[in-house]
Amino acid sequence: MLALYGVATIARGFQPQEPRLVLRLRSPTSRPEHAADVALARNAHEIDIAVSSGFTGAFVVRSEMHEPSRGNELPRMIQVPEKFDYLSDGDVLGFHSASRRFRTLYRRSSAHNSFLVTERCNHYCLMCSQPPRDVDDSWILREIREALPLVDKQTRYLGFTGGEPLLDWQELTAALRDCRDLLPQTAIHVLSNGRAFASTEIAAAWADVKHPALSVGIPIYSAVDTVHDYVVQAKGAFDETVLGILKLKDKGQRVEIRVVLHAVTAPRIAATCRWLARNLPFVDHVALMGLENTGFAIANDDLLWIDPMDYREQLAEAVDVLAAGKVPVSVYNLPLCVLDRSVWSFAQQSISDWKNDFVPECERCDEKKRCSGFFTTGRPRYSRGIQAIIN
Repeated sequence: MLALYGVATIARGFQPQEPRLVLRLRSPTSRPEHAADVALARNAHEIDIAVSSGFTGAFVVRSEMHEPSRGNELPRMIQVPEKFDYLSDGDVLGFHSASRRFRTLYRRSSAHNSFLVTERCNHYCLMCSQPPRDVDDSWILREIREALPLVDKQTRYLGFTGGEPLLDWQELTAALRDCRDLLPQTAIHVLSNGRAFASTEIAAAWADVKHPALSVGIPIYSAVDTVHDYVVQAKGAFDETVLGILKLKDKGQRVEIRVVLHAVTAPRIAATCRWLARNLPFVDHVALMGLENTGFAIANDDLLWIDPMDYREQLAEAVDVLAAGKVPVSVYNLPLCVLDRSVWSFAQQSISDWKNDFVPECERCDEKKRCSGFFTTGRPRYSRGIQAIIN
């Protein structure tokens, strides 16, 4: 698993009172094009090249490196341990000079870039992978908006997640308008619990963004309102969520329905999907998602864990119901060996590259190259059905 957060071993040339900075890493052989550009260097020779290229700052990935020969010519320098050697040209970081803490905001080489918008939420989902915190983290959206002009224009996908991103809907829609103007070719996907869209004002503001490739992923965990409300731990959430979806679709917006599969939702997944096909057949996509065993899912393990083999038939039926109803459907986060073969064509390699891995049994599997693999986050749980597929 990639380390996306860290503390610099050296941070020279920064004032403790400086605000949070957004930095873009660039090859030392290039020339800086933006005030946020710093040279990415791994040895003294590359530092020398960076100085000659006109850089005034460097981000050095070599924990044991001494001050380079021309390092004193750079007003600013950050040095980090070698575990961050995956960073490359075009990546974007957030840096807090007072604490020397930094975090990776965007990796140009990755197909799975997502911005965490907030840790606040008005749900308390049983399986939440990002447990909510009641904190003032409004600075995060400001940082994201500073980062967006630095993102490569050829980026195919960006995600926005939380917490609940729509809690500060005005700032979020402003960021989405930035995406429209700066990244019109980039697909933008926001994960939201959907309740905010029950407000006509918020649904209208979302539609007014007019990004050509904007969509929102909204969970519905059951066709039974009390079950959905129990999963999200918020009374009345089901009714607001469905109303929000209807208002968005009335305005022609792209909506994906997401269902996380665990012991509360998986045994009834066929019934849930029959309800979706009958009542919301106009949604743009339905994602049926294996559980990431991290965050609250660990604390609620006795309640939530179910072997995918135990809902294999119900999942196959759910997929068949949606496909028959012409509702686009995909299965995420579940390896092929635990799925009925009728589901394989709907299964996606969906686990983000920085937290994706395989078990030893997978090494001899003929289907590994198109399998999702497993989460490395949290406390992974493995099905009894895991086995190499030999064609």
